[in-house]
Amino acid sequence: MSNLKSLAKDTAIYGLSSIVGRFLNYLLVPVYTMSLSAQSGGYGVVTNIYAWVALLLVLLTCGMETGFFRFANKGDDDPMRVYSTTLLSISIGSLTFLALGLLFLQPIANWLEYDEHPWYVGMMMIVVAMDAIQSIPFAYLRYKKRPIKFAALKLLFIFLNIALNLIYYVWMKGDDVAYAFLFNLVCTSTIMLCMIPELRGFAYVLDRRLLKRMLAYCLPLLVLGIAGILNQVVDKIIFPFVYPDEAEATMQLGIYGAASKIAMVMAMLTQAFRYAYEPFVFGKSRDKDNKQMYAQAMKFFIIFTLLAFLAVMFYMDILRYVIGRDYWPGLRVVPIVMAAEIFMGIYFNLSFWYKLIDETRWGAYFSLIGCTVLILMNVLLIPKFSYMACAWAGFCGYGVAMLLSYFVGQKKYPIQYDLKAIGSYVLLAAVLYMAAEFVPIENVYLRLTYRTLLLFLFIAYIVKRDMPLKQIPIINKLIK
Repeated sequence: MSNLKSLAKDTAIYGLSSIVGRFLNYLLVPVYTMSLSAQSGGYGVVTNIYAWVALLLVLLTCGMETGFFRFANKGDDDPMRVYSTTLLSISIGSLTFLALGLLFLQPIANWLEYDEHPWYVGMMMIVVAMDAIQSIPFAYLRYKKRPIKFAALKLLFIFLNIALNLIYYVWMKGDDVAYAFLFNLVCTSTIMLCMIPELRGFAYVLDRRLLKRMLAYCLPLLVLGIAGILNQVVDKIIFPFVYPDEAEATMQLGIYGAASKIAMVMAMLTQAFRYAYEPFVFGKSRDKDNKQMYAQAMKFFIIFTLLAFLAVMFYMDILRYVIGRDYWPGLRVVPIVMAAEIFMGIYFNLSFWYKLIDETRWGAYFSLIGCTVLILMNVLLIPKFSYMACAWAGFCGYGVAMLLSYFVGQKKYPIQYDLKAIGSYVLLAAVLYMAAEFVPIENVYLRLTYRTLLLFLFIAYIVKRDMPLKQIPIINKLIK
């Protein structure tokens, strides 16, 4: 029992630090969009470069965090030897990447169309290299069951980054996008200094035989990781290359990136659910009623993501102030991006069938097919439809991966999902959304009141159908 309590506490700390961290980073969106006008293209530069950062980080870490946990806990190898080998291999790869990147900085900047500002790219190369190296000490902290320091370092980075950005962009009224990258570099360097205790006190050994076994284990994870991250960022990477007007590309990408951030409410909800659901699934894997539990979990996940979708869309008159007015034209992508996030969440829920039967290759197949759909749609449609193509490409890419996982999963590991109930919730949400969008009410207060009533209708349906109030102990006592 004490072990379970410890696990629950650690999970809460890791999960809370990640979710709170994402929420606090979310606060930088209004800072950037109100300081960097859409016409300047500054936020488009931020969106594009951070997309590259996300992809490069996956490539440089090579899935070795998971490999470290696997081999450190396997019992066949000395855990510190595993840690040393993992840390050295990632460090050598990251420093080699950084040396080559800085050596050819100008040609790379020219290719990325930042020829006048090569150090935008240079600063983020340094950040990526340090982030990749830091991923292993962070994994070591988790291995040593030190969630407090793990969370403290993650939050230190975020608070310091926000403070520096607020000082420059809000208090000093600055408008140079270069400082966004400089502050990231300062914060990442600070965390590196804080990790010195995790980087000393043991013998550095690169065990080549161990490394070979680890790479054999991790490389398939790398393929899956690349497919996963491409699904999230490839539209922001491709956009400047295929949009016909080079000068306007960063402006359009900035509008899309800023508007998409409003839809990140759904991503945070999905991540919160993931932290709770993953241990639940593997903990229930031996129970006789596990499939019924998975079906129930899927239904309630869809119910609450639909509720979040309606809440965001119904209160867009308020939420739009999260971003600068210059970026408001991009708000039309929000419902599409949120729907894509729902598909991704459902795909995550469905993914457990191949994890439970040890056929994880299916995850790579589905992710790669979805990614291919996404890339093709972006390449073919961005020149004509601009960032709307990005939104619909994400919708279709995740939709395809979700459907493939469902139909193949029903053959490999059949689960009787309550499709009738799920369908009724989806239909009701669609009807309420259309009722909100297509009933013209000029007065903003009356419009918000009307939409609040629609939201309460959805909540009332949930309570009546799946969460009767009499099942809640306190209310049940009052009724009696």
